[in-house]
Amino acid sequence: MNASRLRLALESGALNWAAEGRIAVIGALRGDDLSDLPKDRIEVVQRHFPDHAYFIDQGFEVATQVGGPYVAALVRLPRAKAEARATLAAACAVTDGPLVVDGQKTDGVDSYLKDIRRRGDVGEVISKAHGKLFIVKSADLSEWLAVDPGLVDGRFRTGAGVFSADGIDPGSRALAEALPPKLKGRVVDLGAGWGYLSDAVLAREGVTSIDLVEADYAALEAARENITDVRATFHWADALTFRPSAAVDHVVMNPPFHQGRAVDARLGQDFIRAAAGMLGPKGQLWLVANRHLPYETVLSDVFHNVHPLAQTPSFKLFHATSPKRRSKG
Repeated sequence: MNASRLRLALESGALNWAAEGRIAVIGALRGDDLSDLPKDRIEVVQRHFPDHAYFIDQGFEVATQVGGPYVAALVRLPRAKAEARATLAAACAVTDGPLVVDGQKTDGVDSYLKDIRRRGDVGEVISKAHGKLFIVKSADLSEWLAVDPGLVDGRFRTGAGVFSADGIDPGSRALAEALPPKLKGRVVDLGAGWGYLSDAVLAREGVTSIDLVEADYAALEAARENITDVRATFHWADALTFRPSAAVDHVVMNPPFHQGRAVDARLGQDFIRAAAGMLGPKGQLWLVANRHLPYETVLSDVFHNVHPLAQTPSFKLFHATSPKRRSKG
């Protein structure tokens, strides 16, 4: 939520709401400045664990999904179009007051403004800081409400806005096919999404347990439906701070590499360091990455042995073993 655009809307009188009642702030991210809003009336709706935890620490009431009723709703546009549309429709349906939409040009805010104008009454539009905030007075967005996307590969449920919602990610498929027939012991799927890699792991001989670690609440809920094996445990958590109850034998992962729309290789590099910290002395990492991502150096920094697996035109796969232990102090 852009603080300067929000402040302009409030100071100009373009944005106002009922004197009492809850106000939803949907999709706010860590570091977003909500100080101009009445904190005791705000419900932050955020399904991504690190951002959710941030606003709890800031003293806000926080939820994982749109509830209502609200006297106003402020939506920070997410990256995924399906998620944005479903979120706007859900917020509009339970808000008896203004629906505020805020986003950067790179978020496609202009196209949402155009689409909503065709469906309702849009008031003030504030342009500032390479983005726009606009106020929806009334609109019928019911056609954007989330619908059942059906099953991926005939058996996996996903959801609006989750990673690879429309099909199996090619990188994850490549890693699943590269896994050996035996994976003995305890496994962590770091950034498990809706459970495709975990399903492949559980088909291997020797797996005694698997921890699915995922920051997206909606993706993890889909994984709970997709993975019913009693060896699976589900964790809504930040992959970079999650710690299993004891050192594990294997970590599998297809780590994210975006912060918003920007490519940020440091995120995947931090996943690799986190994985090394979860593994026992002879632990093994199984990793897939887009070919342009610079992961080789960090792999060599934190593992004694790094072996490339079968490569594809788009992806590179690694098997790393025996994490290096950093001295303390």
